[in-house]
Amino acid sequence: MFEDLIGRVACRFARVESRRRARGLVSGLLAESPRKNCWTLAEHAGDATPYGMQYLLSRASWDADQVRNDLRSYVVEHLGGPGGGKDAVLVVDETGDLKKGVASVGVQRQYTGTAGRIENSQVAVFLAYATDAGHAFIDRELYLPKVWAADADRREAAGVPDEVRFATKGELAARMVARALDAGVASGWVTGDEVYGQSPDLRGEVESRQVGYVLAVASSHRVTLGIGARRVDQVAATLPKRAWQCMSAGPGAKGHRFYSWALVDIDRDINRDLGGHRWLLIRRNRSTGELAFYRCYSPHRVPLAALVKVAGRRWTIEESFQAGKGLCGLDQHQVRTWKSWYRWTTLAMLAHAFLAALTTTERAHQHDEPGLIPMTLAEVQRLLTRLTTNTPPAAGHHLRWSQWRRRHQAHARNCHYQRQSTTRQP
Repeated sequence: MFEDLIGRVACRFARVESRRRARGLVSGLLAESPRKNCWTLAEHAGDATPYGMQYLLSRASWDADQVRNDLRSYVVEHLGGPGGGKDAVLVVDETGDLKKGVASVGVQRQYTGTAGRIENSQVAVFLAYATDAGHAFIDRELYLPKVWAADADRREAAGVPDEVRFATKGELAARMVARALDAGVASGWVTGDEVYGQSPDLRGEVESRQVGYVLAVASSHRVTLGIGARRVDQVAATLPKRAWQCMSAGPGAKGHRFYSWALVDIDRDINRDLGGHRWLLIRRNRSTGELAFYRCYSPHRVPLAALVKVAGRRWTIEESFQAGKGLCGLDQHQVRTWKSWYRWTTLAMLAHAFLAALTTTERAHQHDEPGLIPMTLAEVQRLLTRLTTNTPPAAGHHLRWSQWRRRHQAHARNCHYQRQSTTRQP
């Protein structure tokens, strides 16, 4: 499968040296290494110096957007479910990489969920493709703050193209969603957190294409009911007990994620004029009572369970960030320019997509291995590294350890589910 992936993108590199270097870089990103940068990747590839890897990221002739297009096709092909993509969800979210200096493109003091506070960081918006089979990134855009967009000297030093202007995170997300749909990616839904729920650009783009969305909004967000405009937290406070239903947002590490959910029709005049259906979806934590709110749209009426399932898909991109950074070096780049950032990020996404596709393939054989948890990306990477080296111990030793880990994890998961079933409230 690795050679198939590399073969797909090989034509994007003008010179054979660049093709070989890209193969070595992606192979290094897939390896088990505590740190992944041009120095360590060059050493893994057998190069005498890191200069070749640095040249690949900065000056070699290839287009990262073309590789991104190949990556998108690869992900949809391997993760698209039997439903032909209608149940696939496009998930948008941003992530931040903490930085110490000020020269790297886009870096400034800004809020990042990585640290949970305002830090000196570089923020990017990602688009992931999620189905029952798995999930992986298919697009990325670097967020360029206003101070960067307006500073000609900093732009020139970082190689920011002249045509790039300031865009909000919602606008970047709308751009990526439109790009995926224009490329023929079949998807019935888009989801994201509050940053994207408050974006009229994203909501308008998705609605214009007759694709549904479930986008989180803040408690202060206002919606239009038959009695006028109200804050969503005020709407929740007026709902009777019978309006709430207990449903799972999907399985988690310690059991199903059960919440109480309520659904309220909104924007009835707009529905009559523009068509489609719009709702306010409310989630209530069954232990703490904490509320979360989602603005929803669908060209056709759908049951509450369908919206809940889409809302639960949003967490898949968090898993992708964790795996992309922890396994594939997504955040370990040591580059400063616009072009180098896009090239490193695209190749890291390529490595992550390979792990996601291989994991999906291995999970298809789960019925042959009762008592084990499904394969994870981390386990696939571990086995890939162990079984492709020629050093002892033998392959059977690594396979036995893999089965022990997965059996132990399956036992722990079953205990969590059993404990949940005995403590679940009606």
